[in-house]
Amino acid sequence: MSIGNSPEDDRPSIGRVLQQARIAAGLTVEEISTSTRVRIPIVHAIEDDDFSRCGGDVYARGHIRTLARAVGTDPEPLVSQYDAEHGGRPAPTPAAPLFEAERIRSEPRRPNWTAAMVAAIVAVIGFVGFTFFKGGDEPSTAGQVAEGPTSDKITPKPASSKPVDPKPAPSESAIAAAPQDKVTVRLSASQGKSWISAKDHNGRLLFDGLLEQGQSKTFQDKERVDLVLGNAGSIELFVNGKKVEDQFQPGQVERLSYTKGDPEVG
Repeated sequence: MSIGNSPEDDRPSIGRVLQQARIAAGLTVEEISTSTRVRIPIVHAIEDDDFSRCGGDVYARGHIRTLARAVGTDPEPLVSQYDAEHGGRPAPTPAAPLFEAERIRSEPRRPNWTAAMVAAIVAVIGFVGFTFFKGGDEPSTAGQVAEGPTSDKITPKPASSKPVDPKPAPSESAIAAAPQDKVTVRLSASQGKSWISAKDHNGRLLFDGLLEQGQSKTFQDKERVDLVLGNAGSIELFVNGKKVEDQFQPGQVERLSYTKGDPEVG
């Protein structure tokens, strides 16, 4: 069923607002579908003010917010308009966004890292203890280690450091000293939130979602990183350790591509 404007309300319909914003941003329905993961038929239906294909009010509100952010417009007035036209908001049953669901699924993995590290430490301690017991007289072994003639007995020590050395997350200094054989891109939402999408040189999706104000994301690839910024004016860009000084406007949609060379807008 298609929903239009009521006689008392001269506002344009939700679908009309989203369609005009998409056209103004220079985006096709196919591009919106790819970046938001909302299927093409549903995008067409929403732009025609047909929300029956969304699967319910909760999903309809979620699709409206996702599409509005992708085309650089404020979703809240549209969601309020949807509530007014569909009997108001139901009892609070917040639906987690797609990228929030990914974080929920990833949390159970944390105890596995802890268990693996504990097992590795126990194995190392057992191996070192076995080596010392097998070596015979402990005082003479200590003297040999200090003098260095029996280096073959301490060769297991480098192996002991590997299991207990966790892989750290990329730090600010690591980003500043970006490797020359890769392209490193860092996005920081310093001026406000922005929807972003990032892909590697093979077109594989690295990230697709909302970057809240104050949050940062770092992407790395051996050849190229392609970006779509839904609200480019709120983003600070650092490419291969250098800040990109291009002045983007709030609400502006930008498509960018960076390689291993100096920062250059694609």
